[in-house]
Amino acid sequence: MTARPLPARSRSLVIGLRAAGALVLALTLASCSILNGSTEDKAPATAKADPSIVASAPAGLDSYYSQEVVWEACEGGGFQCAKVTVPLNYAEPAGEKIRIEALKAPSTGSKTGTLLVNPGGPGGSGYDFVKDAAATHFSQPVRASYDVVGFDPRGVKRSAPVKCMTDAERDASRAKVYALDTDAGLASALADNKAIAAQCAEQTGPVLGHIDTVSSAKDLDILRAVVNDSKLNYLGYSYGTFLGSTYASLFPDNVGRMVLDGALDPSISSEELTSGQAVAFEKAVRSYVAHCLKEKACPLSGSVDDGVGQIQDLIKSVQETPRTAKDGRLVNANTFVSGLITPLYNDESWPALTQSLEAAFAGNVSLMLRLADLGADRAPNGQYTSNSTFAFNAINCLDYPMVSDTASMRAEEERLRQASPTLGYFFAYGGTNCVDWPFDSVRTPAPVEYTGESPIVVIGTTGDPATPVEWASSLRKQLGNASLLTWQGEGHTAYGRANSCLEDAVDGYLVNGKVPADNTVC
Repeated sequence: MTARPLPARSRSLVIGLRAAGALVLALTLASCSILNGSTEDKAPATAKADPSIVASAPAGLDSYYSQEVVWEACEGGGFQCAKVTVPLNYAEPAGEKIRIEALKAPSTGSKTGTLLVNPGGPGGSGYDFVKDAAATHFSQPVRASYDVVGFDPRGVKRSAPVKCMTDAERDASRAKVYALDTDAGLASALADNKAIAAQCAEQTGPVLGHIDTVSSAKDLDILRAVVNDSKLNYLGYSYGTFLGSTYASLFPDNVGRMVLDGALDPSISSEELTSGQAVAFEKAVRSYVAHCLKEKACPLSGSVDDGVGQIQDLIKSVQETPRTAKDGRLVNANTFVSGLITPLYNDESWPALTQSLEAAFAGNVSLMLRLADLGADRAPNGQYTSNSTFAFNAINCLDYPMVSDTASMRAEEERLRQASPTLGYFFAYGGTNCVDWPFDSVRTPAPVEYTGESPIVVIGTTGDPATPVEWASSLRKQLGNASLLTWQGEGHTAYGRANSCLEDAVDGYLVNGKVPADNTVC
């Protein structure tokens, strides 16, 4: 999984995915699908509903909670896959149905339950996350205790996906240049976004109006029921924390062991979210530059301010004169910045950024384009491997009312430029994405309310560029019955890449139910 890209039309609400930093110096993504344990494919297994769990189903949803789900061998490496039926519209449960696709990495030991996982986005594939990372991301005690299940939320990849463009059209859209700070440029972007919205509505159908987070949280409870868990055990990263806290507010008595890593504050507006991210990414740029200047191969020089200024000048030069990569594709400033922010999601990826900047200063933007492609889920052969960009926009347009009048967007641009001199402009004008969206937002941002008895663990990272650490503290306070863990590190989210202090604390909670002391700092 990769960082959420900034497309040719500028967008706010970057948010991001958990595994965004899995880059290496060669600019490739490593993955592994061999699990620790048996790799032999097993015969299909039917999960019959537990009558006591079905009895607690919300009114009108009995048939969904009582469905028998068939888990079949898939993807190699001992995985099992299933399709779970849910209502398209929870207000009309007897109406049209859709299917949620899930992938299971079976327990390698004495199973105590199922751990459902969401890697973020919105638009990230939990199915792919578990398939690619089950063997390396989770500790042996967790893998022994749980069936780890990843799923594609509604609207994402395999689960009634949002569809908008062909791969060639996506390439063309990313290559377009808009001067959004001019009336003509803004009008051009609005016209193109309106056309894209119409394509999404035509190609996706009615599901486009029902992929909001509340609906996904209700799907999550059906998933809990069909794996026969009386309580939801859940690990959510980034946007997945928003999905998890939404679930906790809707089904407080069904919460089991819940970890929310890279917390999103559900009470803030889209404009506040954008501003927080712009500031945090600016901070991440400075942290990267400070590190780079200590390295022999760094293409930057002078003080941190000098190095940041050199990156700003490079972005400006690409903005004024877009470059052509070796494959013939045009690299505009939005694409260039997309490549720049992708490695900021994980400090282990900073060498890839250094390599790409060095090449760009020498006139070669191909490596930066490769980083941007990773962020957009575009393979080297030109195929896009997911619909994450489309799902991201569609879900956000339903979840957030956005300011979209010209005067307000211009004022926001100025505030963002002040708050984030390097990147602020590229976070502005997010309202252009939803002004002509065929469905109105269905949610008003508000503090989450949780009345459950099971304590929730919230995690923040001090150098997180996508979900600033302050949001974790805010979410912990809103939840009430929760414990805050803070990792002093760089990059987006913590569990699975942090130090033993944090890893052991989370493992102890998931495996043994030991809640870490509130305000623990690792």
